[in-house]
Parts: sequence; C-alpha cells; structure tokens
Amino acid sequence: MKLIYLLCVGFLLISCKSIKINSKNMKKKIVIAHRGASGYLPEHTMESKAMAFAMNPNFIEQDLVLSKDDVPIVIHDIYLDDVTDVAKKFANRKRKDGRYYVIDFTFEELKTLKVTERFNPKTGKQFYPGRFPKGKGSFKLHSFAEEIELIQNLNKSTGKNIGIYPEIKEPKFHKKEGKKLTEIVLKTLADYGYTTKEDNCILQCFDAKELERIRKELKCDLFLVQLIEFEKETKNFAHFATYANGIGPWYKQILDKKVSGKWQFNALVANAHKLGLQVHPYTFRADQLDEFTSFKEMMQILLIEANVDGAFTDFPDLMINFLNSQK
Repeated sequence: MKLIYLLCVGFLLISCKSIKINSKNMKKKIVIAHRGASGYLPEHTMESKAMAFAMNPNFIEQDLVLSKDDVPIVIHDIYLDDVTDVAKKFANRKRKDGRYYVIDFTFEELKTLKVTERFNPKTGKQFYPGRFPKGKGSFKLHSFAEEIELIQNLNKSTGKNIGIYPEIKEPKFHKKEGKKLTEIVLKTLADYGYTTKEDNCILQCFDAKELERIRKELKCDLFLVQLIEFEKETKNFAHFATYANGIGPWYKQILDKKVSGKWQFNALVANAHKLGLQVHPYTFRADQLDEFTSFKEMMQILLIEANVDGAFTDFPDLMINFLNSQK
C-alpha cells in the first residue's frame, strides 16, 4: 500500500501540471475536497488526501473525533463500524447500542484497524457501489497532526498553498464523555501555525453554540463556517453573522422549484451575502445526482447560477475542470 500511496502522489503531481488553473474563477469559487478525493479512494485516508492534493483544490477537509487518549483522529463519524474492520478485530468492544466508538480506543489500537470504503454495518453493503471496492487495500486511520504535516510538507515540496478545512464533530457527545475536543483541536491548529483568518484554514461545525463559543469564549480568530442542515436554521443568519464568516448548507436547501424546466432558487444565498457570509454548500457527488441529469448540470446550476462561493465535493478534479472551463 505504501507503494500505491507513493505512486499515487508521484503520478498525480506530475499529471496535474497539465491542468490549467484559471485564477480568476478559482478565487471566486473555492473547491473543497470532501474527505479527500473520496469519490476515488476510501474517505479520510492518507491516500485519499494525497490524491486530492494532486488535484489542486483550495482546501482539503478533515472531520475530527477524539481517541480514548485524546488524539484528534480524522474520521467522519464518532463510530468505527461503517468504515473499518473493528467488528472483527475488537468484537467485544461495542457499546450497548451495538456500535463501536472511536473514543473507546487508543490511538495505537485505532492504527491496527483496516479502513475500507463506507458500508452499512448491518448488511455489509457498500454505500457507493461504483467506488473503490470494499475490503480492498490496506488503508489506515491517522491523526489530525499527521495529515496537517502531509499537506504542509506537500505544499513545501510542490510550491502550492492548499489549505485545511477541519470540522469539530459531535462536540456535545465529547463533552458528555468528559472530553475537550474543541480545545485540543484549536491547540493542534495553533501548534501548526493556524491562528488567524489570514492563515489557510477554515474551521467548521454544525453545533451553533459550540462555534459561537469558539469565537467568543475561546477567542479564536480563524475563518469560521456555520454548517446547517435544517430549514429552521436558515432563519438565524443574522445571529450566525455575529461570530461566523460563512455558512455551509446542504445544497438542497438552496433549490426551490423548477419552472419551465429551469431551477428557481430561494433567498438563502442572497440573504447570506447581504450579511457578508460566504456560502459553501455540501456535498457535490458525480455518482449521487438525485434531481440533476449530470454532474455538469449540478455544478452549473449551483456554482454558477445560484452564485455560491464554493462547494464540498467528492470529485475535486471534476469541479476544478468545470470551473476552469468557465469564461
């Protein structure tokens, strides 16, 4: 797997030189590699992050959960059983609800697990059947610090300046477990030079109270994005603007209805822009189009016509190529 990893980095760093970056468009619309190049390799693996880096996104995302020994781990959920083989290796470590929690394992234990493409732990069925085959490869979990070092060192060796886009996951759960996830993440960021809005880092969270605490109580000066999921949250933009610099809505929250075959949009983007909030919707997937006939149509409607400021995507290369095609 190390050979695959090195070949992935080497090949893609060379091949991406042929991609012409339209700086005007890239400044206007940022591309966020969602969990890395997760449309091609298992999410949040170092291999997926290296591949994403080679595609030239503006930012690479890291979801963060604490281990038992307080190490920030890059993984999308507080659970392990839908992206690893934890149920096989530690069958007796599940909780009463039948789930295996990151927080119940030390970093050393977590590193023994094999990471795979996301699947349903009850049925074993792969969530995105057309992606990297489930159970193949020898992918591993890693820490936030390890990923920061990968990105920073690749920036140095390639001359690029790709940023990080970490998310504080389930802060209420961590607090209930006696853990200070937010404080540990902020310290890690500070240790690696991310402390102000000028640094190439955007910090995000779904928990509005926690994100406000990060700004006001913990005195964090990073660029903050308030993630939103529910309709009622779209009424709180004025309050979000008192501590956040942007919002991250589910892309469906931007769409209204089709009239004569054309999509109409609600006022979400316009309302956010009036308050000085950037809009970074999630998640653009070429293999999960729902209301769109093609990925190009999805990007045209949301990135261009709806006028968002950027987006999270599992396929950063496709979004970059699309933006570069815009004149």
